[in-house]
Amino acid sequence: MSEEKVNVPELFGSLVFNDDAMRQRLPKDVYKSFHKIIDEGKDLDKDTANAIAHAMKEWAIEKGATHFTHWFQPMTGITAEKHDSFISPAPGGKVIMEFSGKELIKGEPDASSFPSGGIRATFEARGYTAWDPTSPAFIKDDSLCIPTAFCSYTGEALDKKTPLLRSMEELSRQSVRVLSELGIEAKKVSTTVGAEQEYFLIDKETYKQRRDLVITGRTLFGSKPPKGQEMGDHYFGVIKPRVMEFMKDLNKELWKVGVYAKTEHNEVAPAQHELAPVFTTTNVQTDQNQLTMEIMKKVADRHGLACLLHEKPFAGVNGSGKHNNWSIMTDTGINLLDPGKHPESNTKFLIFLAAVIKAVDDYQDLLRISVASAGNDHRLGANEAPPAIVSIYVGDDLEKVINAIIDGKTFEEKSAGSIETGVNTLPKFKKDNTDRNRTSPFAFTGNKFEFRMPGSAFSLAGPNFIINTIVAESLSIFADELEGSENPEADAMKICEREFKAHKRIIFNGNGYDKEWVAEAEKRGLLNLKTTADAIPYYTSEKNIALFEKHHILTRPEVEARAEIMLENYSKKINIEALTMLDMAKKDIIPGVFRYINMLADTETKKKEAGLDVTNDAAYKLADKLSKELNIMYEKVDALNDAVIAGKDVPEGQEAANYFKDTVLTAMNELRVIGDEIENEMAEEYLSYPTYSKILFYI
Repeated sequence: MSEEKVNVPELFGSLVFNDDAMRQRLPKDVYKSFHKIIDEGKDLDKDTANAIAHAMKEWAIEKGATHFTHWFQPMTGITAEKHDSFISPAPGGKVIMEFSGKELIKGEPDASSFPSGGIRATFEARGYTAWDPTSPAFIKDDSLCIPTAFCSYTGEALDKKTPLLRSMEELSRQSVRVLSELGIEAKKVSTTVGAEQEYFLIDKETYKQRRDLVITGRTLFGSKPPKGQEMGDHYFGVIKPRVMEFMKDLNKELWKVGVYAKTEHNEVAPAQHELAPVFTTTNVQTDQNQLTMEIMKKVADRHGLACLLHEKPFAGVNGSGKHNNWSIMTDTGINLLDPGKHPESNTKFLIFLAAVIKAVDDYQDLLRISVASAGNDHRLGANEAPPAIVSIYVGDDLEKVINAIIDGKTFEEKSAGSIETGVNTLPKFKKDNTDRNRTSPFAFTGNKFEFRMPGSAFSLAGPNFIINTIVAESLSIFADELEGSENPEADAMKICEREFKAHKRIIFNGNGYDKEWVAEAEKRGLLNLKTTADAIPYYTSEKNIALFEKHHILTRPEVEARAEIMLENYSKKINIEALTMLDMAKKDIIPGVFRYINMLADTETKKKEAGLDVTNDAAYKLADKLSKELNIMYEKVDALNDAVIAGKDVPEGQEAANYFKDTVLTAMNELRVIGDEIENEMAEEYLSYPTYSKILFYI
């Protein structure tokens, strides 16, 4: 039976109330009014809201929707939703389907149980969701999902989206100021993002047998398999049929909700894969990436698979990231990070390049904080992930341009040339002006910057509101200097020369994994914030609070709340992992070792009864070795148990985060070492959970 063909153009966006749907269903005056409101940032009037709500409801009902929900992104890092049906009572015990402009614009979820960092007390329950009209509504599980921001009763941002939207508006404002001084017309500037999403796929039944994966998302025990990723045979390899069926199904589901799923391939680690979409505006990409992660898990489940989005689910093999490809576009279609054929004389490109370089150097701490989590700490600096030290890769050619500007010399352009394969029948093609550096945290890749530090499970909102804000700060300084200039082009180049010189330390084109780079970075004065606990104190520095308040991105209480939430989340995650580890050790590993030792002892006894020589017997030696290792494991279990109990008395916040980093994680690592040694000595049938070999290679 042949597979049904998919009409992709017809399928794409079929569950999205996009611009095309609005144009077809809204009166012309309402459609024009709505776009004017979006373009000029004006308030939505009642009549327009009601007209849009009615059209949206009729469209949703035709698609099978019975409910609507304000879909928002609280500080949990995942999405939240409260569903209401369209029904309203009608005479005669009937119902009618209604949806008003008021219901579209504003929702009122209970805000008391979401992380608020102390902004809201538990008894202060009211919160509001506000429609984000720049991100289209869509249908999911027979509900009309309306993307929204989420704030407290007193107006503070309680979500990930609000700061992102604020930062996008501010970056646009400052960019337009700079462009205006350079004589370039633009009413609006938007940041665009393409997020490469890495993930693992494993068998669902195997997954369910690992309580560490189920509860924490990562394996807390597990020795390396005989074969890992060292052969490089999985990367871009032939996709397994079962995985390919998942990918086909995933694409269909993503295309329905308007996600531009484009590229799919095997990643470096066994059972690891990647999905990459086409670029969209940052807030839309953020919404779509949250939706992508949710749909990936649902689709995997119906294929008998489990999708793992933890940054480091398996020790010793690649972790999973979310590479954030970031650029800046004007409403006239100009990519401000496109160097063109002659970057040395492309003033608009150089001034924006200088803004990014200055921003990354001045606010290394905030970029590190934007990717900080207990999970990502395991990934950074190990197996394909960039180090925790923030630096920028610009490539050799662009660095020569920067050095020429610093030295006041003329840049001698050299063509990138063509790729010579040595085979006459193969086509010749031009090579890019820059190579790629997979070890760089913040790499220029032709006409965009690739921020490689975010973890697989991260919301894109966090890293991008930080990038937008710090670049807006650089641009605001430049705009202040250029306003009133008699020769803005010349003055812009002077700014570039000054900033390239002042921030050259942040540029590094070498190997980020090299141990010498750590020492070199320290000499340059770059930060090396290895863990989340090390990084978070910088969030509330006066410098950073002043930055957020200047650009109206976050208030002091909002910054302090976010720092508190991150610290609390860090400590709680490690505590949950420690408790899970103790559970596995006591209920899974230790009983299994006892059973195996008893079997070996029984074998020994039977040999003696049979009159066999048991001198230097292998069974005896193995039982003795396991018995000694088991005693060590008991000691490590007790040590971790004591550390967890003592952690209850440690004050919350920074002190608790430091304690869990230094004491609990250390005890966990020591328990894992002995646990993995024991696993290597055990017969597989006595292990209560599947090994790495079974997890990574048997799908």
